[in-house]
Amino acid sequence: MQSVARVPLFLGFSLGLISACAPQIPDSGASYAAREAELSGGVASAERLAAPAPVASAPLTAAGTAAPLPAATAPADTPEAIAAETAAVLATGAADGLPSAPAPVVTSSGLSVENDFSAVSENRSIQSDAALIAENRARYEVIEPTALPSRNGGSQPNIVAYALSSSHPKGTRIYNRVGLNLQARSERKCAGYASPDLAQIDFLARGGPERDRIGVDPDGDGYACSWDPAPFRKAQQG
Repeated sequence: MQSVARVPLFLGFSLGLISACAPQIPDSGASYAAREAELSGGVASAERLAAPAPVASAPLTAAGTAAPLPAATAPADTPEAIAAETAAVLATGAADGLPSAPAPVVTSSGLSVENDFSAVSENRSIQSDAALIAENRARYEVIEPTALPSRNGGSQPNIVAYALSSSHPKGTRIYNRVGLNLQARSERKCAGYASPDLAQIDFLARGGPERDRIGVDPDGDGYACSWDPAPFRKAQQG
């Protein structure tokens, strides 16, 4: 019985020692309330971090000290800054290496001399304008159209004059042509010319249209190869 009674006493004494050595658990509710009060500014705390000191934006000089800040200026992309920069460039008397245009003369009304009726009336009158108009009319010269000069020094026939001097259409037989295989011969000859105009010029230079010595007018209409006077006649009528 005595040994059995000692067991509970020993267990109780051991539990007491364990509880005395265990660390104290803080009251989470009280800590949370104190933290909320500190964040809201109600309680000052020595552990609160101090606010960082502002950093100067001025550039440093060679000695390591902050240079004085320049006077406040407008941003470079504002209308005021652009106007100020333009005025400074114009004040120098040149822009991009070129002389600047003279400033317009402005009257008291705020208009330039050219646009102010009062200023213009002082220098000009109806009589002076009439004299200026009369002077311009005296200088006016009317040039009457004249005929085109004739071509001199050319020995080749003028196919334009020939087309206008004739009136019969292409394919109308006017001149007699005698020979065999006139059409085949004409096709071979016409193939040697760069254009129908050159063929007609050569045809007229060699005795045409009365004679066809080179064989380029087999039907006797007076027109060599495929040359046609109709476009020249139409141009004259138009």
